[in-house]
Amino acid sequence: MILKKGFTLSEVLVTLGIIGVVSAMTVPTLMQNYQRKTYVAQLHKFYNELSQASIRYMAERNALNLKEAGLKSDTAVDNFLKSNFKVIKTCTKQADCMAPSYKKMSGATSWSSSRKMYMVLASGASFGYGAVTNSNDIAISFDLDINGQQGPNVVGRDFFVISLYSNGLLDESVPHLAPATKEERENMYQSGCIANNANWTGCFGKILNDNWEMTY
Repeated sequence: MILKKGFTLSEVLVTLGIIGVVSAMTVPTLMQNYQRKTYVAQLHKFYNELSQASIRYMAERNALNLKEAGLKSDTAVDNFLKSNFKVIKTCTKQADCMAPSYKKMSGATSWSSSRKMYMVLASGASFGYGAVTNSNDIAISFDLDINGQQGPNVVGRDFFVISLYSNGLLDESVPHLAPATKEERENMYQSGCIANNANWTGCFGKILNDNWEMTY
């Protein structure tokens, strides 16, 4: 008689237990990393599309910057966005196009946009927006939710405050033409993005500093 060796039931159970423990430890981290990469990819898509639209807008009008090209009012901004994006919905109330409120990673109280106009794009992104009339440097300010009303609705995850400058660059809001310096972005990240206060800026600049990686 030939005896065949195999695993005992107890050995199989121990092995399965080890696999279960390892999975429980690694799967959440893998899922978080995947979600962060997804958020950054969606943010980068909006960034690229808006950057390209800005270049076209200036070139078509033979203008040196967006302000010279005509982006000086909410009406002009509205026409610019509708001409360059596939807009599926417009709203005058945040809750109709975006989540009704957002929270910070620090757990700060919920926040609502003060914009007068909102849009939902075919890509799934939605945003509040408005022309910046009190600055020669910034043309449009955006409260951007890269996946619309879907969760997690957290600043720095799927929600970002972004400024489109008159030179066509997108960055954090600083008192001069973009790009912001790395130090300025880092300071805004520390004082806004991860701070437990009502300052909602700084997350976008941190991603720019870290070469389109969500490292926080």
